[in-house]
Amino acid sequence: MATYCLIINLTDNSRIKVGKIGDLDFNKGYYVYVGSALNSLEGRIKRHLRNEKKLFWHIDYLLNSQNSKVEDIIFERSDKKWECVIAKEIAEHGEPLDKFGCSDCKCQSHLFCFKNKDAAESACINAFKKFKLTPEQF
Repeated sequence: MATYCLIINLTDNSRIKVGKIGDLDFNKGYYVYVGSALNSLEGRIKRHLRNEKKLFWHIDYLLNSQNSKVEDIIFERSDKKWECVIAKEIAEHGEPLDKFGCSDCKCQSHLFCFKNKDAAESACINAFKKFKLTPEQF
């Protein structure tokens, strides 16, 4: 089991249709998406990085935009699912996009906007460390 954070650079303001949520406005900047992989972290990451895939999860729609690019991946492997705890901690530092990526939990969001890459990465690394987890980079 693993919890991961995708650091995504959105190079331009974008209006993106996100599944049943509908059209969302995304400001240019860096985004952190918090997810989990119950079985294969490598398989999940490869899927996120693929251009050709069925759009299923909210994050698929953002990653499908020509303006978005995954620039970094921070993760930890553990016997416990930390996705929601990490998302709540990152929410303290970034701007959440309501209801994004959290249709199966009670979190406000699992996607957060940051002004720059350093702030996004620091929020992820510090969130893992707060819970005595050891973050790694993919």
